[in-house]
Amino acid sequence: MRHRPRGEHIIRFDGVGLRYGLGPEVLQDITFALPSGSFHFLTGPSGAGKSSLLRLMYLGLRPTRGRVVLFDKDIALTKRYELPALRRRVGVVFQDFRLLDHLSALDNVALPLRVRGVKESEVQKHVPELLGWVGLTEQLHAKPSTLSGGQKQRVAIARAVIGRPDLLLADEPTGNVDDHIAMRLLHLFEELNKLGTTIVVATHNESIVQRFAQHPRLHLEHGTVQKVS
Repeated sequence: MRHRPRGEHIIRFDGVGLRYGLGPEVLQDITFALPSGSFHFLTGPSGAGKSSLLRLMYLGLRPTRGRVVLFDKDIALTKRYELPALRRRVGVVFQDFRLLDHLSALDNVALPLRVRGVKESEVQKHVPELLGWVGLTEQLHAKPSTLSGGQKQRVAIARAVIGRPDLLLADEPTGNVDDHIAMRLLHLFEELNKLGTTIVVATHNESIVQRFAQHPRLHLEHGTVQKVS
């Protein structure tokens, strides 16, 4: 993980618009910059486009217009073969989890480390520790098909954070867990943030935003984003 000094921008949007096919723009004139090492909530009503904005941030979509700069790279000018290396620096918690059904919880979480060539002794040390932190000690070897929605959510979160990414994007990460686990997960994100990871948590849960009110928010409504302190 290659953290830059806090305060430099890790991602920047300049006049970004997004439309699907020939439809109207779902995002319009999006302009903001997130400092490295910051922690932001992304809020807005259902259907406001939070998931679409996150997809632009992790390069799952290209904007219809405007400029996205990630890790000092203008995405429009970046060679296609360079994009996978940028994506590997981003951890993503998807609403649909995207776990591999044939792998255990431990192996799902270990996958990013094994892809990077981390020693197996380190994998076997750190992965069970993290799964224990999110309350899944008894499910290390369970396959996703045997897990509840909340347990799958926690496996997905552990997989996203295990490699200490430069940027973590979480789409409704507490939507399938109870309040106790939700607070534990938010504190996990805060600990990761203290290590230098920039965090963006999309949520419609206003009570969570209020309980962590020290973190600023990006509010998305009517296709535009504004910062809210």
